[in-house]
Amino acid sequence: MQERPLEGLAAVVTGAGRGLGRAEALELARLGAAVVVNDFGQPGRDGSGAASAAPAEQVAEEIRAAGGRAVAHTGDVADFAEARDLVALATTHYGKLDILVNNAGILRDRMVFSMTEDEWDSVIRVHLKGHFNTTRFAAAHWRDRSKAAGAKVYGRIVNTSSEAFLAGSAGQPNYAAAKGGIVGLTTSTALALAKYGVTANVICPRARTRMTEDVFAGFAQPAEGLDPLAPEHVAPLVGYLASPAAERINGQLLVVHGGMVAVIERPRVQAQFDSKQDTFSYDELDALLTPHYADRPTGETFAAAEVLGLRRR
Repeated sequence: MQERPLEGLAAVVTGAGRGLGRAEALELARLGAAVVVNDFGQPGRDGSGAASAAPAEQVAEEIRAAGGRAVAHTGDVADFAEARDLVALATTHYGKLDILVNNAGILRDRMVFSMTEDEWDSVIRVHLKGHFNTTRFAAAHWRDRSKAAGAKVYGRIVNTSSEAFLAGSAGQPNYAAAKGGIVGLTTSTALALAKYGVTANVICPRARTRMTEDVFAGFAQPAEGLDPLAPEHVAPLVGYLASPAAERINGQLLVVHGGMVAVIERPRVQAQFDSKQDTFSYDELDALLTPHYADRPTGETFAAAEVLGLRRR
């Protein structure tokens, strides 16, 4: 087994000052990658508070202290120009960019009937626009390199979605929508960049971080051993997807947590109904669809939660 499969590769990890991003940056460095550690450094998980260089700098120093290569970037990836500068930092500092891990995000939870415009816009901006911004400049870099070389290049994108997109999350319409959008962005990017040698995949991680402290408040950390919800359970999959071994994995969605990885299929047709007329009438739809859903309790959503082994609270 190759101990350092990412040796000679350069990576960017966003939101890497804490939680999942930190664990992912450390794992990529352990596997041999030179890492640009990005974090805007605001203390509030809702994106509040003054930005700080400390989180990114501390993780970069942690990597260097372990013998790795790392540089900090403290810009806001949701800002188009700062995302461009982030990719440029990797290409100027390391000569190229090979791996992009998008992880940065915030939470501003509220029920849909109470959510403000700013609460909606800010979450969409950081998650969805932030993923797009870095992807756009990384993709341009790889396309230019491929055209100059007249051949495929090495490129890996690992994006971060959530089971809130798969199974719903009543108090997070902004977050769930952003995470669903990231899946669409990923699959589109995967198709667009495959001819240049680049893969793009998306994960739905479950981990105990400041972003999920409310979700997992009822699940105590074990007194001994690794917490099943530790971010360190997620990081190895990110390292693998960033590696040469994952060259055949593209446009895929994977759920990961606590020693489990689930590969999610694209949506499949559950049932099909064809009109016996030129077009459907109300009565015909009523006769076909109402019996199909007759055994489902009123208001029940699709069963993705049960399929994934989730328990709604």
